[in-house]
Amino acid sequence: MVVKVVEIIGSSTKSWEDAANAAVNEAVKTIRGVLGVDVIGFTAEVKDGKVVKYKASCKIAFSVE
Repeated sequence: MVVKVVEIIGSSTKSWEDAANAAVNEAVKTIRGVLGVDVIGFTAEVKDGKVVKYKASCKIAFSVE
């Protein structure tokens, strides 16, 4: 088996968990055979002293056919 890894960033206005889920949900729309996700970092956008957007940097692993 050969595995390929791509890096994507998911975002959410609710939480970092939702941001990571958003990354996976978008990946599976165009990538078949997703095997796993490695969340490599979290960031956030702040406006007027409040977090307005959560971001999760993720590596998505999938099998190559």
